[in-house]
Amino acid sequence: MQRLETERLILRPFKDEDAADVYEYARDPRVGPPAGWPPHRDQDESLQIIRTVFAAPGVAAVVLKENGKVIGSAGFTDRHKVEQPAPNDELGYAMNPAFWGRGLMPEAARELLRYGFETLGLAAVCCSYYDDNNKSRRVIEKCGFTYTESIRSQVELLNEVRTEHCYLLTKKEWKK
Repeated sequence: MQRLETERLILRPFKDEDAADVYEYARDPRVGPPAGWPPHRDQDESLQIIRTVFAAPGVAAVVLKENGKVIGSAGFTDRHKVEQPAPNDELGYAMNPAFWGRGLMPEAARELLRYGFETLGLAAVCCSYYDDNNKSRRVIEKCGFTYTESIRSQVELLNEVRTEHCYLLTKKEWKK
C-alpha cells in the first residue's frame, strides 16, 4: 500500500510502533465482534495482527494528520467474488469508537476506492456488513455502494452464523 492522503487523514502501511493505538480500539467489544473478530486480549496480539493481517499489501493504517495517531484500519481484503466484474476486491475497515461520527471512515474509504479503481485497476469493489452493524452500513451507503444480496455466512473467528448484507460499487458507478 502506498501512502495516500485525504483532507484529514493519512493512509499508510502499518508499523510495529502502531500496536498501542491498534490495541486501544481493537480491545473494545464495540469494534471487532460487529465486524466478525474477537477483541484483542493485549497489545502483543495487536502487534501480531499488524505483522500478519495488516501486513497484506492492500491494508492501511488510518492516521489522523493533526497528531499522527492511528485511529483505525482500512483496505482491501484480497477476497474476490467470481460472480462480480473482474478484477474486484473487498473493502474492509475498523475504527476507534472515540472517532466515530465524524465522517472519517467514509473519507478514508472514498480515497481507497479512488486508489482501487485508478491505481489498482479494479472493475468493482465489494463491501458488506453483518446485521446490527449500522455504523458500517452507513459508511457503505455514504460511499455509493449498491445492495446486491443478503446471505447467511459462517463467521469463522467467532464461530457463529450471521446474516451478511453485501454491496457492490463498479468503476462505472464510481465515476458518476
